[in-house]
Amino acid sequence: MTASSRRQRLLVYISGHGYGHVTQVAPVLNQLLQDLPALELIIASAVNEQFLRSRIVVPFIYEYRRADFGMLMQSALEVDVAGSVAAYLDFHGNWEMSVETEAAWIDALQPDAILSNVAYLPLAAAFQLNIPALAMCSLNWADILQYYANEPMLDKVQQQVRNAYASARGFLRIEPSMAMPWLHCYEVGPVADIVQENRTVIDQTLGLSKGTRLILVGMGGISTEINPAGFPALPNVHWLLPQAWIQDGQRADFHALESLPLNFSTLLASSDIVLTKPGYGTFVEAACHGVPVLYVPRDGWPEQDCLVSWLRLHGRCEQVDTDKLLSGDFADAVLKLLHGTRLVPVIPDGNQQAALWIADQLGLSAESQIRWS
Repeated sequence: MTASSRRQRLLVYISGHGYGHVTQVAPVLNQLLQDLPALELIIASAVNEQFLRSRIVVPFIYEYRRADFGMLMQSALEVDVAGSVAAYLDFHGNWEMSVETEAAWIDALQPDAILSNVAYLPLAAAFQLNIPALAMCSLNWADILQYYANEPMLDKVQQQVRNAYASARGFLRIEPSMAMPWLHCYEVGPVADIVQENRTVIDQTLGLSKGTRLILVGMGGISTEINPAGFPALPNVHWLLPQAWIQDGQRADFHALESLPLNFSTLLASSDIVLTKPGYGTFVEAACHGVPVLYVPRDGWPEQDCLVSWLRLHGRCEQVDTDKLLSGDFADAVLKLLHGTRLVPVIPDGNQQAALWIADQLGLSAESQIRWS
């Protein structure tokens, strides 16, 4: 046998359903490429390339690809159930042809292995091509869809989705996550990138005095518009908000987070509280940086219970209902978090655990960086 001139190639699908999927995959890929620097990485995603490169700091080739849609959203807090059901029925209208089309696209890239978070179509296509594939996530779309729409018209869709997930070599279930007893899961600890806080730059840029308390607001990459005019105005407390929220209601304690030369993770690490919805990325990053969380519950999103339960064990959080968020009647929750003791940050030991498991399952190793043919 002779050695091929090209290196091993990993194709990674990342869902565009919010930024949480990127924040799950990025720390693992950063660790994986640190261990295996010769590995070629291709990222297939509908997430914009700039955001991907702000999180995935190792070299990769970007391919715009929308292989899943998860659930259609009316906002970060509300699912469009009827629209999602229609979209799934349409997506699976010619499932076999979709699998063949995706397989042809994958085959042209000639990957040695596939990792998906958490689209299932590529897994079915990889199985057809006999390419080793894995899934990783804190959720799967079969269980999410069933929670919102457990209807007979979706029985065939569910069977196809579940068969696609089951065709992978395994499902990497990262802490915290939904229970997935029907899948062949391998469990690892929490995953997150750790960054250094940079409060000095924030204070200097915004002209804040020393000791000012800062609340960061972010809803995880899904378009949501909230009027913050009623947010509580508290002594020595300032808010970092999306620019779109404050265009028509500027206050001296409101600042656009886009005006700062820092990424979201650094802003989070530098803040005293983060106001968000239950989502893997922000919840786990907050716990791993010792930052308390003020969260607005989603409309029954089935992943949120495990996220909230985990955060209550490993961090500090308070719930504020949507009506109170909109009215601004949540000063007590803010003050409770501000006056509490900051906990010891959680260690994201899942980064290394996940990278080792992926490399082992997909046959990627320092000793086999050259593909043999």
